[in-house]
Amino acid sequence: MASSSMSTRRAGSTWTAQENKLFEKALARFDRDTPDRWQNVARAVGGGKSAEEVKMHYQILIEDLRRIETGHVPIPNYRNTSVR
Repeated sequence: MASSSMSTRRAGSTWTAQENKLFEKALARFDRDTPDRWQNVARAVGGGKSAEEVKMHYQILIEDLRRIETGHVPIPNYRNTSVR
C-alpha cells in the first residue's frame, strides 16, 4: 500500500488497514474488464464505501505509485534493525 495515510487524507474518507487489504484483494479479483468493477470492489470492501470512493482511492493509489516510480518520493534510510 503506497502512502495509505496520505491517500486517506486526500480521498476525504477514512480507510482502515483491513479495508485497504480488502481493497487490494478486490482489485486483484475484479480487473479493469469486469463489468461494474467499482461497485463490485465497494461491495467487497464493505464499510459503506461507495463505488465513487473506491474509484477515487484507486486513482490516488495509482498517482502514489507513479510518484514513487519516477523518484519523486525519497527512499527511506532504514536503520539496521538486526536482532542480536
